[in-house]
Amino acid sequence: MSNSEKILSGTTGPQPLAENEYKRLKWRMLLSAMFCYFFFYTGRQTFGFAIPGIEEDLGLSKATLGAISGILLWSYAAGQMINGNLADKWGGRRMMTAGAILSTLLNWCTSFSTGPKTLGLFWGANGFAQSLGFPSGGRVISNWWAPHERGRSFGFYTFAAGMASVLAYITSTIVVDTLHLDWQWIFRVPVLLMLVGGVTFYIVARDSPAKAGVTPPASYALTPEEQAADAAAADETSLQRYKAVLRNPKIWSAGIAIGFQNAARYGLLIWVPVYFLGNDWETGGSGISPLWISVALPVGMAVGALVNGQISDRLFGARRDRPIILFMVLGALMATTMYVAPLGTTSGIVVLFLTGFFVYGPQSSFWALCPDIAGQRMAGTATGVVNCFAYLFAGAAEPMVGGLMDSTGNTSLIFPIVAGACACSALVALTIRR
Repeated sequence: MSNSEKILSGTTGPQPLAENEYKRLKWRMLLSAMFCYFFFYTGRQTFGFAIPGIEEDLGLSKATLGAISGILLWSYAAGQMINGNLADKWGGRRMMTAGAILSTLLNWCTSFSTGPKTLGLFWGANGFAQSLGFPSGGRVISNWWAPHERGRSFGFYTFAAGMASVLAYITSTIVVDTLHLDWQWIFRVPVLLMLVGGVTFYIVARDSPAKAGVTPPASYALTPEEQAADAAAADETSLQRYKAVLRNPKIWSAGIAIGFQNAARYGLLIWVPVYFLGNDWETGGSGISPLWISVALPVGMAVGALVNGQISDRLFGARRDRPIILFMVLGALMATTMYVAPLGTTSGIVVLFLTGFFVYGPQSSFWALCPDIAGQRMAGTATGVVNCFAYLFAGAAEPMVGGLMDSTGNTSLIFPIVAGACACSALVALTIRR
């Protein structure tokens, strides 16, 4: 048994680690959280691919389906407010694994829905189960990585979330376009990967160095001020943590800014497949299925998150507001280009990639911003509160977008809507100044 394995199995007592040993452990925790979250979106970002089949099979309008999509996002928002705090209290390892297992079960329940009521009930409950994932993994990462590395570590974590969107798109495209299965199987097959990820995370990860029985080296240890704050927080109640977070005006600025950003993000993720499945896009004789062209969107999102997190640390000196504003402005320009420019297959793939790159990229800076603002001891609570804002905004936008598409029949309107949301996010981010 190696030294690291002895440490994680609890066969050694608390001990200071050498830099290289601790580095291996912190990367092990980050990669295990990334591995788990890489599969999480197979449980909630597949809905857009099921919309055409549900419309035909159950006779539901886009406005109704947009409202059902919004129910998941609102349920996710409520869960974030609750579960981020619980991750601080109970630890992220159990919470994230429970979310993966529950979401898998609820996706299967969704696949047996027979109307809007059962569809809304199961999909909404799935939103709450999904909310156990992200803040829990973020809590584990913030426990293992030093403050000056948060942009980097959360950049990788958000990169995994972006790649999860790619996986959700690819697996859904295979179900619909390659295997030609009914919409129900979109909720049955891809989520089995999430179940594997959740169980693996529970086996591999530990909540904190203390839970693993180790003491970080000096370069990763908390400052005396942070240690004192953590000691003072040991007896804090949940209510006290919520009050401390919600009294910080920068949390509100970050929440509103990410709210507009997430409305843009989910506008793309939910409605771009509908756009490519409709009559608004021509392949130009390329022979490439429009659904496979749409995969450029989440690929761009994944790369954007990785790049944004790196430049927030290295180029902007851990100043998070600047890369957020820059990417949001460029995201608005790319979304506008998707709407107004006469794009062919190749140019469409490039611009769609860049749209995803700039619209989603700032997420890594937002999540690094949460422990920056609230401190490590309340990282889960702050992440949950900010994520609550994010999904309240996204949930409010979905039924409005669906209703607009029903009334106009023009699914390409998603792009000017996204551009407007990006512009609003950039304006609000000006008030963060962190």
